[in-house]
Amino acid sequence: MSEGLTKREVSGILSVDAVSAAFQAQSALFKKFISVAKSPDEAEVINSLLRRTIEISIELTGAELGSLILLDSEGVVIDSILSRGEISPEQSSELIESVLEKGLAGWVKRQRKIGLVNDTENDDRWLFLPEQPYAARSALALPIISGNMLLGILTLIHGLPGHFKQEMVKLMEITASQVALVLENANLFTNLNESYNSLAEAKRKIENYSLALDRELESCRQIQKSFLPRQLPSLPGWNIEEFFFPAHRVAGDFYDVFMLPGGYTGLVIGDVCDKGVGSALFMALFRSLIRIFSGQAQLSRSLVNTQSQTVGGACDATSIRQYNQVDALRTVALTNDYIAQEHSEMSMFATLFFSVLDPKDGNMIYINGGHEAAFVINKNGIRESLTPTGQAVGMFPQVKFEYKQIQLQPGEILFSYTDGVIDARSPEDERFTKKRLISLLSQSADSAFELMERIGTSLFDHIGKAPQEDDITMLTLQRNKNIKA
Repeated sequence: MSEGLTKREVSGILSVDAVSAAFQAQSALFKKFISVAKSPDEAEVINSLLRRTIEISIELTGAELGSLILLDSEGVVIDSILSRGEISPEQSSELIESVLEKGLAGWVKRQRKIGLVNDTENDDRWLFLPEQPYAARSALALPIISGNMLLGILTLIHGLPGHFKQEMVKLMEITASQVALVLENANLFTNLNESYNSLAEAKRKIENYSLALDRELESCRQIQKSFLPRQLPSLPGWNIEEFFFPAHRVAGDFYDVFMLPGGYTGLVIGDVCDKGVGSALFMALFRSLIRIFSGQAQLSRSLVNTQSQTVGGACDATSIRQYNQVDALRTVALTNDYIAQEHSEMSMFATLFFSVLDPKDGNMIYINGGHEAAFVINKNGIRESLTPTGQAVGMFPQVKFEYKQIQLQPGEILFSYTDGVIDARSPEDERFTKKRLISLLSQSADSAFELMERIGTSLFDHIGKAPQEDDITMLTLQRNKNIKA
């Protein structure tokens, strides 16, 4: 009989009392299921249902003992309660294997039909087991089926032959369909509980991984921070200001100010392509290469061509001169060649503005490798834009970079920045824009600090609560007003 029958549908098959008994059995099982469903122990949920199922079946039929075997979708035994009571797992496994191979339960499993044995001594489907602790003369075995899936086999026994009448068989057929419904819900609950536990374990692993990743990123941030100058050098007659605000834990922007042989000062601001840890690693590499290459006093081959005002390529040893500002600029070509040749498969590059200052007279030579224009600011606003003199650094080997020269007059400010300034977005997704930046630079400022503060205030008012997408870096250099040119 199908599992969806109502009381009215079965009333024509059995007496009203029998029908009520079947549905009361279902109700009792559901109540038991609900009472144990809150248990964190899945085995307890199933075991309690098995025992209650047997108890109810015995009450309905007047059987003396009962057993119940649960199966999975492949027909493998997943749980059981046997008539013998508590026995060892090894004994239980042997008994179940025997009855499923040669006994009544095995016949029911194969046929998927009710097995009624009126007298065990005259029915070869019944298997007498050695040292059987009970007398079984009649038996009733029922398949518990949900859809096409055999969930289990319920076996009831009695010590007298002919105990199980046809009305009992019909009643247990209905009851078995109700038991199937409860067990199916129990299986769904168990699977859901397993999924929940798996999800909880996955969540725990993700949280642990997140904490480990967070620690690694913090370590990376600290290491990267050490590559930026802890303190800017103090230059008599000059004032240097910096602003560095990364978008994430690690950044691709970098800046540096350092002393060079001959009393010169190197200033660099750069932006490595892409974002994240890879960009941060290359930021450290670019910054280190610039420091190392620009600090060398002599090379066996000069990379300076004073005739064309470019750096790059090779000249013969006769062109080696005493170290000066132009020599320091060779760092751009050397850095470019190293990155392009040793790390070409990574396709990483950086835009940068690198300048070498002579603090004594304000003379400065510079290379702008594909970077945003730096600006020279005086009391009237922007005096000059220092636009790119070459391409980004690290894209192709053996590239020549043009250099140019300017002189900063007393009171003038050199302002350089990365594109995170002009690309910063508002909550309405509006960019800050270069036009707005130039407007701020065009207003008079008494000091580099005042200029930086003005731009920073306007910039973060613009960003508001919008997420910061890119690193924001600014670097300024001002020649004091009381220094004579």
